[in-house]
Amino acid sequence: MREAARIQMVQTPIIPVVEQWIKKNPGTISLGQGMVHYGPPPLALERMNQALQDPKIHQYGPGAGTAELLDLVGQKLKKENQIILSCESQIVVTAGANMAFMYALLAITNPGDEIILQSPYYFNHEMAITMASCKTVLIPTDSQYQLQTEKIREAITDRTRAVVTVSPNNPTGAVYPEESLREVNQICQDANIYHISDEVYEYFNYDGAVHFSPGSLEGAGESTISLFSLSKAYGFAGWRIGYMTAPQHLLGAIRKIQDTILICPTLVSQYAAIGALEVGAGYCKEHLKSLAEVRDLVFEALGLLGERVRIPKTQGAFYAFIKVENVKDPVELARQLIENFQVAAVPGSAFGLEKGAYLRVSYGALKRDTVAEGIGRLVKGLRQLTDI
Repeated sequence: MREAARIQMVQTPIIPVVEQWIKKNPGTISLGQGMVHYGPPPLALERMNQALQDPKIHQYGPGAGTAELLDLVGQKLKKENQIILSCESQIVVTAGANMAFMYALLAITNPGDEIILQSPYYFNHEMAITMASCKTVLIPTDSQYQLQTEKIREAITDRTRAVVTVSPNNPTGAVYPEESLREVNQICQDANIYHISDEVYEYFNYDGAVHFSPGSLEGAGESTISLFSLSKAYGFAGWRIGYMTAPQHLLGAIRKIQDTILICPTLVSQYAAIGALEVGAGYCKEHLKSLAEVRDLVFEALGLLGERVRIPKTQGAFYAFIKVENVKDPVELARQLIENFQVAAVPGSAFGLEKGAYLRVSYGALKRDTVAEGIGRLVKGLRQLTDI
């Protein structure tokens, strides 16, 4: 008796491993998991409490989401993303963007098909591709973690089913410019494959960077799958609410998958999401100023390490993705930082980088003073561990 071979091939999630090390070292400050330090807007909780008074909240809801939430999402997509759908049914509410990504994979691939990811990648995307018995094709980003579109074009084969972009990016924080995303979208249209655009961090942009949604482009409706989430912007990580837009011809497949796996999105969370969208993006943007100040603090402190690290100052999300010199094993580096300096970061090997020691540092989940203390410990640890 054993687990399926396709599951054996999936990497072990690194976040739970890091969390176990943290538990064994009380007092550790975690710069690991990607969350925000604030919770949902009060109106979200009000809408949820109102919904709890209705006995129907305990029953199944519509498979793709409640009509009220779908309407609000459609309005938001049109206003903020310039994504104009031909039919409201092209929106499907999901239990977070990770589930939406899996739905997209199951809807468009057969075992052995290829999905192009940018390296470093978001590890749950690579895990999902492996779980779906497909092959990940990695395209390296450049020294600033930007897309190399010509390499994407060259990597397409007759087994390629989609190109995935994540902007603003996890784990690097890179924001892909409109020009690059337009080119990727055109490459996908020319090759008759899909562009899966993960836009979970759409509001987290700094230094004048502007988020762009490829689904807004003319002709993109037949080939673009866009993924969104309330987890980051609205402090909704534990509520598990996201949504996706998909071409009309994929909706039958996606509904089959949703009905099999989830039946319907959790109604309580959907009503909370209604309240959040009624408040709107301004709620997240209220927090961006303080988050930007913390970001500056992080990059300034890491800059003190000089040639010990390579650290492009990217313009999005809430991550710093650094390469540490004079170190070979990033997992061992992460373990030593926890055990000896009581600070946690995520090793870059989880994001597909097999050569070099990289760390993802997250600065969104903690208040300024705690981040300052944590980054101070990280700098101290890296100084000592790289003086070899």
